Formats: sequence, C-alpha cells, structure tokens
Amino acid sequence: YVLATERHESRRIDNQLRGRSGRQGDPGRSKFFLSLQDDLMRIFGSERMDGMLQKLGLKEDEAIIHPWINKALEKAQKKVEARNFDIRKNLLKYDDVSNDQRKVVFEQRIELMDGEGLSETVAEMRDGVIEEIVAKNIPENAYAEQWNVAGLKEEVGQYLNLDLPIEEWVKE
Repeated sequence: YVLATERHESRRIDNQLRGRSGRQGDPGRSKFFLSLQDDLMRIFGSERMDGMLQKLGLKEDEAIIHPWINKALEKAQKKVEARNFDIRKNLLKYDDVSNDQRKVVFEQRIELMDGEGLSETVAEMRDGVIEEIVAKNIPENAYAEQWNVAGLKEEVGQYLNLDLPIEEWVKE
C-alpha cells in the first residue's frame, strides 16, 4: 500500500508510485492525501479550485472526494508538464549553440595541436583582429575628421600590445 501526501508535478511519477504498491501479481493500492496549499495546486490550480469548492459547498478541513478535483489536478499537472517541456526545448536550443561553439573551438585546438600551419593560423587571427579594430575606428568612406584616432590607438595598445605613432601617421 502506498500513501502519498501530495501529487507530483509529473503524472509519470505519480503512476510510478502507484506501480510500487503492487508487485508480482499482487494488486496493491495507493491513496493520495492532498492539500490546496500544496505547490502544485497553489501555483497552477488555485483559482479554479476555490470556485469548485464554493460550488460544492464544502467547509475547511473537510475531505473532498469528487471527479472535479481529479480533473483539476490533471489539468494542473498538464500545465506543469507543458511548461517544463517548453523549458527543456528552449534549453536545448541554447545547448545546440553552445555545442556548435564547442565544436569550432575543439577543431581549432586540434589544428593548433597538430602544429601544421600554426604561423599561418596565428597570422590570420592577427589580421582579423587588425581589420576589426581599423573598421571600428576608421569606417569605410569616412572623412579623416570622423576617424576615432584615440580609440584606434587605445585598441591597438590593448589587443596587440603595441605603442604605435598613430597620431603622427594620421597627420601625414
């Protein structure tokens, strides 16, 4: 015999508990004792449940045995399961993005570990950083007055660890 003091968010877990009551051909029994203050009912079924109790004319601390209650519990569990499914589905999207990024990083790592073309890889990375810095601070088709020379000098120092006479070059 299984006695449960609340319903789980998942009907699957409730059914597993019921299954524990009988083994090897024994029928077994299960009984759930619930409270309207249980998390499941409080969060997902309280408004409808209050209305049902008023219609039934039940008093506080009185046992409630009615098909409406079972339906309300099933609906609350379905809401929770649907919400949890959406959460898992959304999490999977982000996990796919992380996994794609992880694959790229591991591929680059393997290339670096092999050592073949290492200087070419580093040169490509360096060139890419330089192009980004220049494009950010000296936009294409911009007049010299619109250039962010101070920003360019700062980023070259920060990312490339170089102290270049950029202001002088701009004046030339």
